[in-house]
Amino acid sequence: MNSILINQSKIFPSKVVCIGRNYVDHIKELNNETPDSMVFFFKPNSSISKNLIFPKGNKSCHYEAEISFLIEENKISAVAFGLDLTLREVQSKLKEKGLPWERAKAFNNSAVFSEFKSFNGKLEELSVELYINDELKQKGGVDLMINKPQEIIYELLSFSSFEDGDILMTGTPKGVGEFNIGDVFLGKIVYKNETIVEQRFEVL
Repeated sequence: MNSILINQSKIFPSKVVCIGRNYVDHIKELNNETPDSMVFFFKPNSSISKNLIFPKGNKSCHYEAEISFLIEENKISAVAFGLDLTLREVQSKLKEKGLPWERAKAFNNSAVFSEFKSFNGKLEELSVELYINDELKQKGGVDLMINKPQEIIYELLSFSSFEDGDILMTGTPKGVGEFNIGDVFLGKIVYKNETIVEQRFEVL
């Protein structure tokens, strides 16, 4: 199984729980409708990666930077920078036909994470930043989320469950787009204007 790192120790999540359409401006940039209820999808353990790998056999892939949480005993225990990689053209075709998104969202190496950092602070003070080739592409925080992390956890538990060590990805702010092999990503998690997680990735 694939693993993540927290304090230099390995954890093997059973799954990644993701929520879509959680930032108003991101909904607008993709011309989507604002959902009446939370939009969930799961990524399997096989999607988890420490490396940013462009999906083979595809001409286009989108990055989506997200504040990501480690869940233990149904509570947030740590935070990381995460990337939800998305085959946007595939996703659009699936949505048009009313089909599930797995082909566009759950492929191998589609959930990329920095090392996780233990966290017990104020969630509303967290934000995410993504720079590609030294250019700021995405920036947003919990204060801009439609559904806050604790609300997402509560809703998920109404129909499913977290195994200890599972990951919650909380949606992406505006600014998503395509990327290429050789691009250099710098992801940050910021807390009270201080960077607490920072990870650099070169696209392989």
